[in-house]
Amino acid sequence: MISSRKLIRKAATGALAMVMLSSMLVPITSAAESSTASLNVSASTLITPESVDPLYNRPVIDSETDLTTPVPHRKVSGHFEGTDKKFTFYFPAKNKFTGRFFQNVYPLQDENATDVNVNFGADSGAYTVQTNGGGGYRVDAAAAKFSRTVAAKYYGWSGRIYGYIYGGSGGSFQTIGSLEGTEGVWDGAVPYITGVPTSIPNNFFIRAFARFVLEKKAEQIADAMSPGGSGDPYAGLNDMEKAVLQEVTKLGVPLRAWEDYNYLLGLHDADGLLGFLTALCGIDPTYVEDFWNKPGYLGTEQSALGELFRSSKVDTASTVTQVTHDGQNVVKSLTLDRVPDVTTPMYWLDYTLLSADGTTTVGKLSGSFDPVTKVFTLGKGNAENVLSAIHTGSKLKIDNRWYLAALSYHRHQVPKALSFTAWDQFRAADGTPIYPQRAMEIGPLIGGSVSGGAAYSGNIHAKVIMVVNLLDMDAYPWNADWYSSRVKESLGNRYDDNFRVWYNDNADHISPARTRRLVQYDGLLQQALRDVSAWVEKGVAPARSTKYEVADGQVTVPEKATQRQGIQPVVDLTVGGAARIDIAAGQTATFTAKIQVPPGSGKIVRTEWDFAGTGDFKAWEFGVPRPTVNISMKFKYTKPGTYYPAIRITSQREGDVNTPFAQVQNLGRVRVVVH
Repeated sequence: MISSRKLIRKAATGALAMVMLSSMLVPITSAAESSTASLNVSASTLITPESVDPLYNRPVIDSETDLTTPVPHRKVSGHFEGTDKKFTFYFPAKNKFTGRFFQNVYPLQDENATDVNVNFGADSGAYTVQTNGGGGYRVDAAAAKFSRTVAAKYYGWSGRIYGYIYGGSGGSFQTIGSLEGTEGVWDGAVPYITGVPTSIPNNFFIRAFARFVLEKKAEQIADAMSPGGSGDPYAGLNDMEKAVLQEVTKLGVPLRAWEDYNYLLGLHDADGLLGFLTALCGIDPTYVEDFWNKPGYLGTEQSALGELFRSSKVDTASTVTQVTHDGQNVVKSLTLDRVPDVTTPMYWLDYTLLSADGTTTVGKLSGSFDPVTKVFTLGKGNAENVLSAIHTGSKLKIDNRWYLAALSYHRHQVPKALSFTAWDQFRAADGTPIYPQRAMEIGPLIGGSVSGGAAYSGNIHAKVIMVVNLLDMDAYPWNADWYSSRVKESLGNRYDDNFRVWYNDNADHISPARTRRLVQYDGLLQQALRDVSAWVEKGVAPARSTKYEVADGQVTVPEKATQRQGIQPVVDLTVGGAARIDIAAGQTATFTAKIQVPPGSGKIVRTEWDFAGTGDFKAWEFGVPRPTVNISMKFKYTKPGTYYPAIRITSQREGDVNTPFAQVQNLGRVRVVVH
């Protein structure tokens, strides 16, 4: 629902990276541009209901249409004159509206809300607002303010209209920017799968670093961290591999997420999690030479890890022996006299055309290389001046120097703020970095372009429920704790009256859930929106924050729902009284599930079993909805193999078994080995 499927597909291997790369291209208005009136706002000025934005102060309604799907509503579409920014308001029937709106933000979305969001808003007494935002929160704020005017006229509403903003991944940056940069525009917010100023490019380069060193050991790490596993991911690793696993774990890569190592390591990602490399090359162009030539970098470090980097380096120049053209006489491919010995992925290679004597760089080429045929096939987007310089005898440099260097860039981006404790492993006792640092921390620069210049001070101006997933590999779980601490520092004794953190287990960054090992988190977000609105409008405090601990970059929560708190139901599933059982084919396994909902958070409305671990869940009726359910089930396994049986549970605040909204899920899983 809330994480649009279309947008999330774009995010599959680096939501924040692609969002931020896109947003860097969006200009942010300077203070000088907004100096025409004292009430005008810029990216650094607090936006209020009375302020006037110099860019987005001329809203124009283009069309108004009455529609019947997904629910009866009036769709109002428009734009801000003189800009490319558009907005859409979805007003449900007048008998549905109870005085609020919900607004989803995400840098890459368009102005069209999903049917689910429109339907959920109507079911919650809210109209829906959406823009084709990007580059901060200013256009969203302008749309929010204008929507109140249009809504009041449409509904004949004379009272206050409350507003609630929510956004995940790159949208969490916009949401936090709005919380710190506006007052009175929105009354509450639900940022989720939250990024922080250090997230980009570090989070993805860190995982690529793990892939480079640990890919061959990924399966055994996954087995250790899977249900019924040893729980020791370091067993069977050499000293270098142990050190790297410890490094990325302390940085925040969830250990339990290794069970899905294909996604964690980007094994099916077109660029191996290094999609942000082009931006790095432009922002810090001297880094690659420093990496391979200066002390303090892995390119020169005398260690097993340093040697692995050097032995993997490709840096050769081959001579073009033949040039093939297509029917329009455009260069199609090059045949080379020799090929480099490549042990790293082919997509890590850069191709640079050199002069015949190899002393002059002509320019970069895009394309693909076949080491068997020695043929380089040109791709799209190559510059005409480079193409025209290709001839027999030219040199083609093939190297992976940048790609390898990027893998440990995080070591040279230690935040100046000591609050980022995940980087303590790279600090000496006095807090100074042990590795050379680059002149610029590029994470805050990039993050600021998305958030609208948020300081991440924690000085929020609305009530907030932050939702974070414990298996998130893209926006690490400790991020919520870090920002929560900033809010505590800013609000002091007002913290509990304004902020919550709800951790959600067995879910990662992507919605819908990518695998049978994960649950949907949309229902929890929906309940958070309803709860934050009740908090604002009726003074009904939401469930307490989830109890958790952060140690060495890992977030852990209590096993029992009464201790864990938050609102997610908890299930303790065992087989034969344990997390694993070994049986012979034809034997029956006995499963016991103890299910609890945190106090006051709802009732269990659905239980589903998947004894084969294939993701084919079958509903099992347990009786009337209630906060606690205990189940015992038996299943006979007839074929040898390793199975991961699971029970999926769903709670709903009112115990409504029919509503599609605010259904909060969790999983219990075990291991059955059949001999």
